[in-house]
Amino acid sequence: MRVGLLVVAGIALIGFVTVAVVLPQMAGGETRDAAAVLVSGTNPAKAEVTAAAEKAGNLTGAGSNVKLASKNDPKYGELKWIVEPGGMIRGWNEKNAIEIALTPTLAAGKVAWTCKGYPGDSMPVTCGGR
Repeated sequence: MRVGLLVVAGIALIGFVTVAVVLPQMAGGETRDAAAVLVSGTNPAKAEVTAAAEKAGNLTGAGSNVKLASKNDPKYGELKWIVEPGGMIRGWNEKNAIEIALTPTLAAGKVAWTCKGYPGDSMPVTCGGR
């Protein structure tokens, strides 16, 4: 009887560890992957905004005619982006509850990009992650 209770307690402990430790880490990995895909999806818009801003010598209106179509990924769900007239690019993915914002700055005729994302621990290093 005592051995049976120990076996049941051991199985319960293994189940608890799986639910408390392993499953959240697996979900965190998928969120990090989705964030990387979300950030990389901005590359075409970044190129267009960069070209327009560097040609005009300012960011005013650099994103006015830039569009990014949403993408429905079978693994991560719908990825969406919007480009603001000043060139800022915002992206989000509801399934994984992640958001990004890429902000352009123009200095000495060249555009540089700053990326911030939420939640920070899900973001790639290039977007404020660790």
